[in-house]
Amino acid sequence: MSVSTIRHRLWVLGAALVLFCNSGFSEETSSVIAQDLRGGLSVADWVVVFLYMAGMIGIGVYYARRNKTADDYYFGGRKMKPFMVGISLFATLISTISYLSVPGEIMKHGPVAILDALALPLIFVIVGFFIIPNIMKLRITSAYEILETRLGRGVRLFGSTLFLSIRMIWMALVIFSASKIVIPCLGWGPDALPYVVIILGTTTVVYASMGGLQAVVLTDVVQTFVMFGGAFLCIGIVTVRMGGFGWIPTEWSPTWDVQPVFSLDPAVRVTLLGTLIHSTVWWISTCGSDQLAIQRYLATRDANAARRAFLYNSAAMVAVSAILAALGFALLSFYAAHPQYQAGRFTIEQEADYLFPHFVVNFSGYGAAGLVISGMLAAAMSSLSSGVTSTATVLNTDLVQNLIRRDLSETDKVKLGKWATAVIGVIVILLALLIGIVPGNLYEVTTKTNGLFVAPMFGLFFMAMYVPWATPAGATLGSLYGIFAAFVVAFWDLTGGAALSFQWILASALVVNIVSGCVFSLVPMQGKTRSYKTFMIAAMAMPLILCVCWFASACYWKG
Repeated sequence: MSVSTIRHRLWVLGAALVLFCNSGFSEETSSVIAQDLRGGLSVADWVVVFLYMAGMIGIGVYYARRNKTADDYYFGGRKMKPFMVGISLFATLISTISYLSVPGEIMKHGPVAILDALALPLIFVIVGFFIIPNIMKLRITSAYEILETRLGRGVRLFGSTLFLSIRMIWMALVIFSASKIVIPCLGWGPDALPYVVIILGTTTVVYASMGGLQAVVLTDVVQTFVMFGGAFLCIGIVTVRMGGFGWIPTEWSPTWDVQPVFSLDPAVRVTLLGTLIHSTVWWISTCGSDQLAIQRYLATRDANAARRAFLYNSAAMVAVSAILAALGFALLSFYAAHPQYQAGRFTIEQEADYLFPHFVVNFSGYGAAGLVISGMLAAAMSSLSSGVTSTATVLNTDLVQNLIRRDLSETDKVKLGKWATAVIGVIVILLALLIGIVPGNLYEVTTKTNGLFVAPMFGLFFMAMYVPWATPAGATLGSLYGIFAAFVVAFWDLTGGAALSFQWILASALVVNIVSGCVFSLVPMQGKTRSYKTFMIAAMAMPLILCVCWFASACYWKG
């Protein structure tokens, strides 16, 4: 059998599957208005979702008995395969936020934001050859041990606190967004949000706390294929319903924003240059300071294996960017051709993030909707499971064991890891109910919450690893100045000014952080008296205090 024959038969089989899943929704019924939509999952869909959730817990149970040491629990014995680790990192960082926000961003605002994949070659060189080797030469458990080695325990605790803040906010945002998106798919009202948050969060925390990193990595790989399958299925359904690939855009949509290559106006929401800079700073900052990423490197044998893992992650990111972009284009074309299906507030202009799940429930057919909903849950659960595992590692290594001040047996360390994972999961579930107060679509909200601390946390590592004259006071103050810079860019509109582009939050924070940290580190501290050090730190912090007071007063008077 020739390759072309095999390809043709696979195409026919795929088309038949899409037609089967799309049964009952032919073009003859496209004139049916919104009241004829399904508005909920069928029994077959619920069976698929239940089997998926049960399978994830089953993996946790399987690995629960295989973790004998802390290295087994936290790092999978430090001998995991680069492919598994790379796909796990990808699944962790994409989350439901990307899975839903990228198609929504494309439908409502335009395609420039997904061109961030163009920055991946540069990112791979910097991360793979300059950051990973420096990390892998150290036998560490927590990434923030690097900070203690160079700048002392105080900076390590500060870095750990930043990380815990970042990841807890991020996990809360992930679980909140997934739950809020899934509720309309289930046909439930907003009052069901707390229950969905609890069920989704509890299921994830159970298998993550039981099985450790090995369970998390395996479930991440499974969830990646579920996510890909769901997105491909929806693209196929739109293609069949539209009678071909006419959904591929050939001109700028009238619903899209103006998205230039570059603009001197910081209020322009998205530019190509801003996209590339934002993506580069985010990846370098995350991969160079975030326990979630560093824990993946440490789970491999050596720097070469860790570099290959990041290469697999980068390849997966390119693939998913293309798939989610195609999905956004397909959905935009579908809803533009059938405006009667933009139900209520779920429209391209208002709530574009919700049009993907709205399409899934009403047009993907029985059973297939359960698969795509499982993909949405998979995106959330992979991020949440990795998040609670990495935060538990930092919490135990940097805080709890320093307070206990005694050596624990390997069994006790594993038990402590499981308990810490469970406790963090509960905290994240509670935080998830508070996320909804931040305005903007998912793409913006992520940067305006989680993004406030990403660059300042990397700033600490940059000072520790690449600035020979760095001091603890200089590094810490530089990070604080960076956090304030990020906050100002993110929420400048609170002062009454024009809203600034979220794409400049990370870059502004990193530049302010590094410049101020390097300058403050030039102030001599070694061998000086305590009163001198206190005075100089207060003097260096005074501009920040004055700026914070000014910003707060500006927001108050505007309000």
